[in-house]
Amino acid sequence: MSTHSIVNEGFLRPEPPLTPRTKEFWTSGHDGVLRIAQCDDCGQWMHPPQPVCRSCQSRSISSTAVAGTGTVFSYTVNRYQWSPTIEPPYVIAEVALDDADVVLMTALIDCEIHAVSIGMPVDVCFAISGDTFIPLFRPVTP
Repeated sequence: MSTHSIVNEGFLRPEPPLTPRTKEFWTSGHDGVLRIAQCDDCGQWMHPPQPVCRSCQSRSISSTAVAGTGTVFSYTVNRYQWSPTIEPPYVIAEVALDDADVVLMTALIDCEIHAVSIGMPVDVCFAISGDTFIPLFRPVTP
């Protein structure tokens, strides 16, 4: 898997809580690699991470490295100030990962709002917030 960059957006995103179930997802970006929960027995991808596979009920779940590339599946433009540190407008996107049967709800950065489109190829990057590495996505430049 290739490694991806850490971005400095100039503001602090809210730090997600680290629980035994989610800690690996929120901290995996420390080395620039996106990891998604996957069942060791049947290969089912899980996001958000779950303690039991919904397909085979196995409890053998691992955090598996993925490429960190995908496409915009859906998006919306947020125009309201929900967080005191994040200035609107900004894009909230659902990103379908290329190599895992998972869609992540995330933020799209480094892209003009009018340039976002369904099917647009994107690549992961990470924003640091406390002890977490929040996966964000930005357009793939040709």
